[in-house]
Amino acid sequence: MEFSALSLSPPLLQVLEELEFKTATPIQAQSIPVLLQGKDLVGQARTGSGKTAAFALPILQKVKLTQDRRLQALVLCPTRELCAQVAGEIRRLARRMPGVQVLALAGGQPIRPQVEALEKGAHIGVGTPGRIIDLLDREVLDTRHLATVVLDEADRMLDMGFREDMERVLGATPSKRQTVLFSATFPDDIEKLSRAFQKDPVRVSLAQEEAAPDIQQVGYACTPEEKQTLLLRLLRQHQPASAIVFCNFKAVVVELTRALVQAGVSADGLQGDLEQFDRDRVMAKFRNHSTRVLVATDVAGRGIDVEALDAVVNYELPQQPEAYVHRIGRTGRAGRRGLALSLVTRSDSRKVEDIEGTTGVKLEKGDVDALVPENVPGVSLISGWETLSISAGRKDKMRPGDILGALTGEAGGLKAEDVGKIEIHDHHAFVAVSKRVVKVAFQRLSEGRIKGRKHRIERVR
Repeated sequence: MEFSALSLSPPLLQVLEELEFKTATPIQAQSIPVLLQGKDLVGQARTGSGKTAAFALPILQKVKLTQDRRLQALVLCPTRELCAQVAGEIRRLARRMPGVQVLALAGGQPIRPQVEALEKGAHIGVGTPGRIIDLLDREVLDTRHLATVVLDEADRMLDMGFREDMERVLGATPSKRQTVLFSATFPDDIEKLSRAFQKDPVRVSLAQEEAAPDIQQVGYACTPEEKQTLLLRLLRQHQPASAIVFCNFKAVVVELTRALVQAGVSADGLQGDLEQFDRDRVMAKFRNHSTRVLVATDVAGRGIDVEALDAVVNYELPQQPEAYVHRIGRTGRAGRRGLALSLVTRSDSRKVEDIEGTTGVKLEKGDVDALVPENVPGVSLISGWETLSISAGRKDKMRPGDILGALTGEAGGLKAEDVGKIEIHDHHAFVAVSKRVVKVAFQRLSEGRIKGRKHRIERVR
């Protein structure tokens, strides 16, 4: 279905055209007409299906740009990363609607700036349950004018123990609100939540279509002691430009990341104890391919949405088969074949049975002997990119074009192909630069100016 057939406003259609979004994804085509009518909706869709635009476009269509900036829509997300992604996507879609204020209200960062921003007024809030509760307790979050509440990745929020927080947030909103619930899976808890807080919701399910992407799933038998060596052999065999390795515990993430780096792999770890700036740093490096392998727990990895992920590795199989489906769903997108590799010990046999029963796919038995030998010379897992950070961001009016211009213009002198992904945050920015010229880029940016001003430049390690 073409977006032009979805009764969207001219500014939204203009942005979609600029972004070259011509055809709606199945979840968008089914959800947008329902949401524009003001009906409640239960959508079953995984990360990468286009669900953010499916609820963001109707919210933006209906937002009223009142002078006192009333909060009219609230999106609850399980993690800080997903909050940042969703808020960024809504801002991107709203760029032809001057005055629309979108706030990210997530934990892990100071609450004072969020309180001050709410006091100035906003139209759309995107937050984690814990921080939203905190803001409600401080009586700075006015929910009286909320027309739409979205629970994004509701099953993940339940898994993380946010049930009471979700119920409390919904209980603090007007009874006449529109309630939208998106979830990758539909356990009984989701059905109960829907029955308690929604009115005659329309059910949109793409589970069947999305449950069987083209993903090769291979299990390699090993002992716990063989796992690190086997993982290195798998990485050297497949040479992924971008891969996530999932573990069940933070301590394993720390230990495994250290071992991979010592073995010469471009790797970094993501786990719940990291401060927000460090999480931003880790994710920016992974998204711009300065880091090739990200080691993460399920909780830290929720909300990660990386384009063109070559492989997912289950270093430890998850306790629940739904988590396995969620993990491997990050590879094999946009018509590309995905690769999911699992390290399977004897004690994992029951987990494998549950996974095969849930997915309807038997894991291929991997041949360890066919892999490249350990420490084979000439096989590199180092990245060709390095990341620079710049001490200015969105709130300082910094744009990607400003950074690109500073690097490739007369003062910078770099070629465009030596500059990779540029990522702008509120008060800082990241840019990937080819390792061949990173010293030159660092020197030119440090000594020069961006938009006429000097900024602090750092090489991100």
